[in-house]
Amino acid sequence: MKKIGFLFVLIVWTCTVASAQFRKDPIINIQNEDKKPLNFGYYLGFNQYDFQFEYENDIGQDILVDKTFGFNVGVLGELRFNEFLDLRFEPGLLYTARTLGFPGFASEADALREVRSTYIRFPLLLKVSTRRFNNMKPFIIGGVYTALNLGSKEDSLTDNSGGEFRMTSNVYGYELGFGIDLYTEFFKFTPSIRGVFALTDELVRDNDPNSPWTGNIAAMRTRGIFINFTFE
Repeated sequence: MKKIGFLFVLIVWTCTVASAQFRKDPIINIQNEDKKPLNFGYYLGFNQYDFQFEYENDIGQDILVDKTFGFNVGVLGELRFNEFLDLRFEPGLLYTARTLGFPGFASEADALREVRSTYIRFPLLLKVSTRRFNNMKPFIIGGVYTALNLGSKEDSLTDNSGGEFRMTSNVYGYELGFGIDLYTEFFKFTPSIRGVFALTDELVRDNDPNSPWTGNIAAMRTRGIFINFTFE
């Protein structure tokens, strides 16, 4: 509830700031903000991670994913090429949790696996902006990332037969999103929405090739959505 309340306050504040830009004679804030070749800041946000599964055989029963909200925090460095184009490096820490429900089991202890992940992410992104309108500047953003999953359990000798769900430590993928820069009196505030898509198979299969948990999985890849709030 605290996260939802905090998110609601930020959205209301964002809408208030944005609506102020349509006044007849708005005050233009921090006019030289986008003239610096290098820029730095930090971000906070929320995430919801999912899995996309591909199967060896279509048996009509998919693995279910119960998603929760996680959080992300990080810093950014920005290299500005011109008024419309920036290169951004946004390393950060992300925590998320998912519960997998495997079909065909009578026991809840066998059917459910909780996957808690802490990622250290290294996105390299290209930001393409419109021309600034008063104190607003919409943009789209996209690029690639690599991530280290600290909770992967990749090297564990115990697999699902012992209650341990394992994933690979290294993940590679791409990220796409959009947002809007809002220029306040003292800093630039940027809400954005991002979609993240892993390209690598993240599943470490059980020791038994016919495992009822992983035997029918051809690939498992992360899909997720971020809501980030950046301060520069």
